[in-house]
Amino acid sequence: MTSPALREPEHQVSPRAVRYWRIAAGLQAAVLIVPAVVAYVWVPVRPWWATVLLVLLVLVTAGRVVVMPGLRYRIHRWEVTPTAIFTRSGWVSREERIAPLNRVQTVDSHQSPTMRPFKLATITVTTASAAGPVRIDCLDEAVARRVVAELTEITGTSEGDAT
Repeated sequence: MTSPALREPEHQVSPRAVRYWRIAAGLQAAVLIVPAVVAYVWVPVRPWWATVLLVLLVLVTAGRVVVMPGLRYRIHRWEVTPTAIFTRSGWVSREERIAPLNRVQTVDSHQSPTMRPFKLATITVTTASAAGPVRIDCLDEAVARRVVAELTEITGTSEGDAT
């Protein structure tokens, strides 16, 4: 007997997450590429493999800036039901997490200084699980507030002991 396939979570993250991830990846790429280019230019004699490595570094990081945000947006999904929170994340490797709401211990919302201009927030749901907390990254601020309130209400009325 085969088990039924797990459906994908209903909601996507904010479309603004794509621009946020692209800018964050670009800044990370600059931190890698600028010192490498400076070192490459500064050294008077360079072996052929140094040029190959620099070109590969530029291509890989540029690919990450261009490709990763769109992939992440299509893959990252989330859903809260009356009984569980369900997330799917990752762009190289994928992770799907389902946490029963009667196991929820805390619900936290976080907005980093770099997320504020994009009006994005992250929700972290801590459960009694060895796998660690469940995170929903890059939600609209208003959606994050609504989901935190919804989770707080649902878990507050739960009869479970969250252990």
